[in-house]
Amino acid sequence: MRVVLAEDSLLLREGLVRLLDEAGAAVVAAVGDGEGLVAAVREHEPDVAVVDVRMPPTFTDEGLRAALEVRRTVPGTAILVLSQYVEESYASDLLTAGGGVGYLLKDRVSKLADLSDALQRVVDGGTVLDPEVVSALFAHRRRRDPLAALSPREREVMALMAEGRTNTAIGRTLVISQGAVEKHISSIFTKLGLPPSGDDHRRVMAVLTWLGV
Repeated sequence: MRVVLAEDSLLLREGLVRLLDEAGAAVVAAVGDGEGLVAAVREHEPDVAVVDVRMPPTFTDEGLRAALEVRRTVPGTAILVLSQYVEESYASDLLTAGGGVGYLLKDRVSKLADLSDALQRVVDGGTVLDPEVVSALFAHRRRRDPLAALSPREREVMALMAEGRTNTAIGRTLVISQGAVEKHISSIFTKLGLPPSGDDHRRVMAVLTWLGV
């Protein structure tokens, strides 16, 4: 797996390069700002870009805006945001770009295996979200609620799907069988009007609906 890393702090950048290497990824470029990220992705065409949110010059949301530019100009690139902050505005825009997107909080990535798993899932086209990110985005959903038809159990399943959990992990968390999880997910797809399609990733579309983005 080939990675371009964007992190403005030199110490953190070097540390992440080593961490990503231990996670089985090859860092082909490590840059310190959003412009450098876009240029490096265009040059190297990596599998995934790992991006901080706040970078020069204003240290607000340059990383997310650069990630959006990456998805626009090199659309096959997966994005994993790794930050200390939840920036809701551009995070929502990034999620609407489709699958292959993750947003994790640095302080909550406690195991190398978690980072490796998140990288693989976004490269495979999945969505990986920290529970705190899910909560922040869900709190700002649009007033029109397409989720009103979901049962309490389906909402629990949907919340875990939004975190990027597999069916097996959802079943283990809720102490239900994998068959029951699949039945709940099928019902969720039906209630959200997501019929089988060769073009849309229904799981990703359901998560985007849940987050209201």
